[in-house]
Amino acid sequence: MTNFVLVAGAWLGAWAWDEVAAELRTAGHDVHALTLSGLAEKRGTQPAGQQTHVRDIVEEVERLGPRDVVLVGHSYAGIPVGQAAERIGDRLRRVVFVDANVPVDGESFLSGWPSGHVRQAIADHSGYWPPLGPEDCAGQGLTDEQIARMVDGATPHPGVTLTEPAVLGRPLGELPATYVKCLLDGDEPMPAVAALLESDSWELVELDTGHWPMFSQPRALARLLHTAADRP
Repeated sequence: MTNFVLVAGAWLGAWAWDEVAAELRTAGHDVHALTLSGLAEKRGTQPAGQQTHVRDIVEEVERLGPRDVVLVGHSYAGIPVGQAAERIGDRLRRVVFVDANVPVDGESFLSGWPSGHVRQAIADHSGYWPPLGPEDCAGQGLTDEQIARMVDGATPHPGVTLTEPAVLGRPLGELPATYVKCLLDGDEPMPAVAALLESDSWELVELDTGHWPMFSQPRALARLLHTAADRP
């Protein structure tokens, strides 16, 4: 049995993992899907910055007691998950980044790519990044029903979590990690990920679907996570 902690990306909460979590539990795993502060049912509970999200994840692992965990971060959540992974020490069995951004010390989620439109959207919406619309989800292997479920459940994302810099105490390449590249969202990992994949501790796995595989291919993603958890 593996203890999974699953963290979804921008705009999403624990609910986004429902189908994946059910598959993993059927396979005998213990699964804890986590909603980050300021999102979904935790919207407006407290001011949420990136380090708040890191603490959310570390505290969830601590709550589980003395058990090894596999941390899973999707999209934006790869940044706080990567930082949390190095802080939980020997409790970490593996970290899995699902088509995710990865933390780079001193840089934010918005660093290194043309993000002026995101910064403007945050400024125009009282400090929050508004969720995507259905038209933004096209070409990602999603059915109309899956798009509707995702869009209807999304909540605005706290903007400061995207602009705060990551803080790393040691090279991320030292962590045991699996990177899942979703091919409909681009064939090649981003440069920061490509650099990390040169480490012997990291592996690359490809999934023939779009950026939100927990909706488009939950069974395939669950199988992949099950396999990753067994890596030495």
